[in-house]
Amino acid sequence: MPIVKKPSSGPFTRTERIIITIPVLLASLLHAVNMSTAYVALPNIQGNLSATPDQVGWVITAFVVASAIGTVITGWLANRLGRRRVFLGSIAGFTVTGALCASATGLEDLVVYRILQGVVSAPLLPISQAIMLDTYPRERHGFAMSIWSMGMIMGPVLGPTIGAIVTEAYNWRWVFSINI
Repeated sequence: MPIVKKPSSGPFTRTERIIITIPVLLASLLHAVNMSTAYVALPNIQGNLSATPDQVGWVITAFVVASAIGTVITGWLANRLGRRRVFLGSIAGFTVTGALCASATGLEDLVVYRILQGVVSAPLLPISQAIMLDTYPRERHGFAMSIWSMGMIMGPVLGPTIGAIVTEAYNWRWVFSINI
């Protein structure tokens, strides 16, 4: 397949917009699902890693705080390294840290891996939103943001159900393995 030499802001054909939109939405959706599936697995993590409720709460808190910090530096990283590199690196980092979380042997390990996961996955949301705006013409920005928002809403809605099914059928480690 030949490499398309177009500027990142298009113009894109309908087919090209679909080809760009699907992976961007899937990456963002996976980030949103990951956050909410971990909530459901907390009791199992607590029991398996012999943690108190206060201690196991750090699995969520670490991810949220690290994501906030990572979001702040996203613009700087994108300007410095390029949006595509940061987005693809974020997807790769999210996958690797998901494997690390699944293989954690103690609560401290899991919290450290969640911090890493939060930092490396933080660029997924702002960059995916920017990609959507760049992919669609100005008059279709409302449509593009409605599609993107629908993906962001579906993550927290589907996440607890997916997390409960996976945790019950397998164990809490598989909640983090879905990222892979």
